[in-house]
Amino acid sequence: MNSRSAPTRFRFLLDMHSGMPVYRQIIDQVRGGVASGSLKPGDQLPTVRQLAVDLAINPNTVVRAYRELELGGLLETHQGTGTFISEQKMKRADAERERQLAQIVTDCVARAGAAGFTVDELREQLRELAKDQNRRRKDNGKD
Repeated sequence: MNSRSAPTRFRFLLDMHSGMPVYRQIIDQVRGGVASGSLKPGDQLPTVRQLAVDLAINPNTVVRAYRELELGGLLETHQGTGTFISEQKMKRADAERERQLAQIVTDCVARAGAAGFTVDELREQLRELAKDQNRRRKDNGKD
């Protein structure tokens, strides 16, 4: 059986009003997909052209994101067959990993606060999300 899978149904969502560059959003979503298990080694990502069409963005933006992920060892691109999640683990220094998580949490808390939510409400929502993910993992293991 081939270890490469058909293009995954992973869904990219862009926030054009976040102030974060689109290529960075793509990078973060791929990294997040790998971290959460939504994307696994060998999973195929959409082609540059297809993702650009799906997201209504310039193909060069997708090329930039894919190239950066490839340089970081997270993606492998094979001419004629596509772009795949690498068999390697994400390579990131612990300090960089902690910095990125702190930034994500800070952004999340700021957005929640601006929408009128408290940190306690945010924490409870994260707990519920974690419970749902654990349930799905258990359900998926009972095939």
